Amino acid sequence: MGYQQGLSGLSAASSDLDVIGNNIANANTIGFKSGTAVFADLYANSVATAVNNQIGIGTQLAAVQQQFSQGTINSTGTALDVAINGNGFFQMSNNGAVTYSRNGVFQLNSSGQIVNAEGLQVMGYAANAGGIINSAQTVPLTVPTTNIAPSATTSITAQFNLNAQDALMLGTPTAISSDAAVTANATITTASAGTNNDTYTVTFDGAGGYTISAVTPAGANVPALASAGAYTLGQAIPPITLGNGQTVTVTGAPVANDTVIVSPAPIAFNQNSPSTYNYTSSVPSYDTLGGSQTVNMYFAKTDSNTWNVYAGVAGGAAQIIGQAQFSTSGTLSSFQQATIVPGPPATVTYAPPAAPGTVTFQIPNSDGSSAPQTLSLNLTGTTQYGSTDGTNNLSQNGYAAGQLTNFSIGTTGVLTGNYSNGQTAALGQIVLANFNNPNGLVDLGNNEYQQTAQSGVAQISTPGSTNHGTLQGGAVEESNVDLTNELVNLITAQRNYQANAQTIKTQQTVDQTLINL
Repeated sequence: MGYQQGLSGLSAASSDLDVIGNNIANANTIGFKSGTAVFADLYANSVATAVNNQIGIGTQLAAVQQQFSQGTINSTGTALDVAINGNGFFQMSNNGAVTYSRNGVFQLNSSGQIVNAEGLQVMGYAANAGGIINSAQTVPLTVPTTNIAPSATTSITAQFNLNAQDALMLGTPTAISSDAAVTANATITTASAGTNNDTYTVTFDGAGGYTISAVTPAGANVPALASAGAYTLGQAIPPITLGNGQTVTVTGAPVANDTVIVSPAPIAFNQNSPSTYNYTSSVPSYDTLGGSQTVNMYFAKTDSNTWNVYAGVAGGAAQIIGQAQFSTSGTLSSFQQATIVPGPPATVTYAPPAAPGTVTFQIPNSDGSSAPQTLSLNLTGTTQYGSTDGTNNLSQNGYAAGQLTNFSIGTTGVLTGNYSNGQTAALGQIVLANFNNPNGLVDLGNNEYQQTAQSGVAQISTPGSTNHGTLQGGAVEESNVDLTNELVNLITAQRNYQANAQTIKTQQTVDQTLINL
């Protein structure tokens, strides 16, 4: 029986060398899983043979066990290279025939489908035009090349700081004397003073004295601004200070009960004249067709804590849309909605808006989109501090149509497209398949496996879910072959082969001895 054992040993050692050689040959194959030869001993069947007298007749190859341990993940920077970190296989479609692979080197074919080097399509969950992923069934994944649809702007969110020390938008005050023999001229000495917006009445007693009273724009008395003064009869009257921001110069000899009324002269807003407003800012706005217009916003200080807000498109006429009121601590206390009441003369009324801190207005469109376009402006967070006018935050919620510029794959397999308009959208999601017994899969070559009864049914799920690994885009999983171990195993297998050959040689010597007797 010596030949039987030796021949089986030679066959086993040869198979071992084949497995080791295959591992070494695939040391650089992406996603390759090394194999290990598993052997079993052989015994001749004999009913009468005593158990303690059994002599084996050799060995046999019982199985080639795949080692599905994790391979090293190396970054490639290529968008469609994907590495699996953990359990699972990519699900591939070959004209409807499903196979599985760990090789994540993918590319796009002429139809925009994601395929491997052999043209097999990567399976996953598709996404609709709105980026919503449909997980009902797996389909071959396709990267769409169509433009992403535009979205019309409906709201503008802004936070500004409006300088509390900015000048009021008032011109030279109007000074009217009740006596034709007396003339008066008023001037503004402190442009930012809130009292410049009040109306003053100077009343002379004819004996060298006068009193000053003041009322607000709403007609309320301002006791803090009431005062009295004197001058020398027969001499020029010194300039009279009104509040803390104006003076009036009176020429002539006022008699008893003569009055001089000094009234504010608001500067009419003109978007083309920077001297009629304190600060301006702009933001793009998109219509239903993706057309873009620039919306300009203007801020004019009309009182110590009051600002008129105007808006309009570039090249068009801006109009008042609201009035912002600030507290003494500089925070926005209210933002009133402005309504223009047709005249003549046209007047403006103010009322609380539907949403606090937000007013609405309309802009025209002329490119065939929905018109007029209604926008809302939210100034919540805007402040009035004694520092430079400026923009702290400015955004709007619309965007133009966009073309796909690039895409990336996340850890959960979601394929995210980046568009030229700055938007992103889900294009689909790669799925992973896991098996109860991966060693039950049939190796088809080309890094492809096929499901069998021994492997169990494929468990399809998204990467990162229970018992499924995660994905790393722009990377590949290298072969898990350890060359150092394989070279040591190669030496061992070679010695095994030589030892079994020696068994046959020894048996041949024994046989020759018997023949020579």
